[in-house]
Amino acid sequence: MWVLLRSGYPLRTLLPLRGEWMGRRGLPRSLVPGSPRRRYRKEALPALDAPVLPVTVTEIRQYLRTHGIPFQDGHSCLRAPSPFAAPPKHKDQAGVGPSLGLFIDKTTGRFLCMASLAEGSWEDFQASVEGRGDATKEGLLLSEAPEAVDSEEVRRIWDRAIPLWELPDPEEAQLTRLMFGLNKVTDDTLKRFGVRYLRSARSLVFPWFSPGSLGLRGLKLVGAEGQGDEVRYVETTFPRPGAYHNLFGLPLITRRDVEVILTSRELDSLALHQSTGLPTLALPRGTACLPPALLPYLEQFRRIVLWLGDDLRSWEAAKLFARKLNAKRCSMVRPGEQQPRPLEALNRGLNLSRVLRTALPAWHKSIVSFRQLREEVLGELSNVEQVAGVRWSRFPDLNRLLKGHRKGELTVFTGPTGSGKTTFISEYALDLCTQGVNTLWGSFEISNVRLARVMLTQFAAGRLEEQLDKYDEWADRFEDLPLYFMTFHGQQSIRTVIDTMQHAVYVYDICHVVIDNLQFMMGHEQLSTDRIAAQDYIVGAFRKFATDNSCHVTLVIHPRKEEDDKELQTASIFGSAKASQEADNVLILQDRKLVTGPGKRYLQVSKNRFDGDVGIFPLEFNKSSLTFSIPPKSKARLKKIKDDNGLVAKKPSSGKKGAVSQHSEPGPGPAPDSQQPGTCQPSG
Repeated sequence: MWVLLRSGYPLRTLLPLRGEWMGRRGLPRSLVPGSPRRRYRKEALPALDAPVLPVTVTEIRQYLRTHGIPFQDGHSCLRAPSPFAAPPKHKDQAGVGPSLGLFIDKTTGRFLCMASLAEGSWEDFQASVEGRGDATKEGLLLSEAPEAVDSEEVRRIWDRAIPLWELPDPEEAQLTRLMFGLNKVTDDTLKRFGVRYLRSARSLVFPWFSPGSLGLRGLKLVGAEGQGDEVRYVETTFPRPGAYHNLFGLPLITRRDVEVILTSRELDSLALHQSTGLPTLALPRGTACLPPALLPYLEQFRRIVLWLGDDLRSWEAAKLFARKLNAKRCSMVRPGEQQPRPLEALNRGLNLSRVLRTALPAWHKSIVSFRQLREEVLGELSNVEQVAGVRWSRFPDLNRLLKGHRKGELTVFTGPTGSGKTTFISEYALDLCTQGVNTLWGSFEISNVRLARVMLTQFAAGRLEEQLDKYDEWADRFEDLPLYFMTFHGQQSIRTVIDTMQHAVYVYDICHVVIDNLQFMMGHEQLSTDRIAAQDYIVGAFRKFATDNSCHVTLVIHPRKEEDDKELQTASIFGSAKASQEADNVLILQDRKLVTGPGKRYLQVSKNRFDGDVGIFPLEFNKSSLTFSIPPKSKARLKKIKDDNGLVAKKPSSGKKGAVSQHSEPGPGPAPDSQQPGTCQPSG
């Protein structure tokens, strides 16, 4: 069954909102829609009752040959005739051919007809070819066409926006150009790309036009906020970001273009096109994600240059996107002092064409020399904080020890049964997710509903059952996080789990995968009757996945049985030493409540491969918010009362409370593994 579009809008797979997107704040009251309505639900990655291997490009080719369907091999897609697309009216229409207008993704098998903008899964394609009835797989979620109110809202905003050069007040026009760094961007460039300005919201308006028909499908509003000496851009999209798949600048691309430059911001595309005259496209979600739905539009280009920004995060994103686009045709502009983001380079008077000539190929042989690595080494030495990764906002003590959350690492997390491992690790991952780290949760022990309830409570910092009138407000904000859940539950094959994770990395650019927990996957392993050997194989598979996909994997492992009065050590992790050897970081949630009373928990970093700092810091559990980072309001008073009554047997030797690192100088006393309760955990 072929899936046809409605009202000129395609059916699209939903994507989450990037962390930097700030919602519709700043719009005038007349332009803000009414009470939020739930137009879609977030897609869950499929859990298979029976293991089904993902489709491979070899299987796709064989299927097409078997059914006599001609096809052409491309960079990331196969092109085949579309069974329902009429020949294009304009021969210049980018990416649309009269005979090969259907694009099939080599990795997922999803198809897209460029002429009619119809799309579906590989199963949908097979059902259509074989003449079967309803081929929509149960659980497949596709976004609905935007409602009429969205279309009216887009048209109302667009009609009220005016070209920047038509502002009646010259001082306002000059101030606006200064705010957005457009002093050297000409009116002709703004007119060519159709950029307007909405005075009531003080925002630039970037249109989303359909290729060929040039119909207005959506808008992106970009406002500027000052933060000290820097300017922060606040983005608002119509429709909401899950359905906003605009490659800004696509209507200007012709079939004759064989080279394109990808940027992460529309303003950078304006600067690049004006300075070089080359085709440029801006990604709709910046460095957060490259949706596979956009790959067919990039299939015609023989060379793609990625110039995404001026920091290490944009460089990492460029390498990740290049793999998805076929690295052999991609080059990347390395961030540096003389290679800032394009708009800044234009304002500084740099030669952008010369900067493009320094772009490095994304693909190279398996063996490299230091000469090829020296610039990357210099980049890491020059950007120490960025190399350290994303820092936690809720756990400053964790930042002092681990320095940050880095891609490509494996973290092993353990703790006693009932100590709160899942509760802590959910807040640990939620902290990163709110900062734009695309996260995939694999909860094999508790249901996704229960996990989502815990995370929503932590996100709202309070129990919503006591304030149900605010549920929709918090749920809408939570829904916009780049967060996904695997729908597995109980024992699963490691091969099926790895295949699902690889699919998520490709489709959603996942940067962090949480597996809770390892023991629940071991029942389906038939490699050996030895559970230790099976666990070693699984740990090795996660280690290889993290390295190959530049994705951080957090693996929860239950400890072996220990006596209640003894603290856990690295050797307490269940199984052989392979888990701790393969891990880059080992975190242990210590729970002393059976010895010293309830609430005595602390987190121990027992391995840190990044810089070697290890240590411990106390945790206090807040039952109302289910968090370890927000202390209870009455805790300080309770501690004071206990001290006055003399109920505290041992007091801290130091007045400082926080992380205790083995690389610092804690003074004379016992070793870190045998520290007194006052230095390891809350003293009250």
